[in-house]
Amino acid sequence: MTVIVGLIHNGRVHLGGDSAGVSGLRITVRRDPKIFRNGPYAMGFTTSFRMGQLLHHAFKAPQPKGDLDRFMATAFVDKLRKCLKDGGWASKDCEQEKAGTFLVGVHGRLFAVHEDYQIAEPADGYAAVGCGDEFALGALHATAGLDIAPRKRLALALAAAGHHSAGVCPPFSYVTARKRPS
Repeated sequence: MTVIVGLIHNGRVHLGGDSAGVSGLRITVRRDPKIFRNGPYAMGFTTSFRMGQLLHHAFKAPQPKGDLDRFMATAFVDKLRKCLKDGGWASKDCEQEKAGTFLVGVHGRLFAVHEDYQIAEPADGYAAVGCGDEFALGALHATAGLDIAPRKRLALALAAAGHHSAGVCPPFSYVTARKRPS
């Protein structure tokens, strides 16, 4: 299910997401958002609405400080792991913890958090996750370098994924991370 897209434009992270809830061959248009703000972060999830609800409502996102790479891989992930465990979402298989996948924008940087809690930062300045990610990435690549507003680029990527993926559907929603404090 899902496509979540993100890009960096003029030092801010912009996210877009669809509204599909998919189970087998059944699709439900959900009102609860897959993208939202949590403190200084913009987040958008795939994998599970339960995980997304925990990220949105239970995760006490720590304030970024110091080296952002180190912070995201340690302090952020440590708080995330605890939240997902406490909320009954994280799983353990062969002594390895697993969760879900989502995008995070903070302080003008975009990260993907994968199910093994690795933090990935795309060199291209854009990313997509979910079953429609390849279609969205193609649209983001094709529009890179063109003079198109970030929301329009996200809309084009979401529309491409919605057209080609049975697990993606409108309405589409958008959120922008707050600017980094001066």
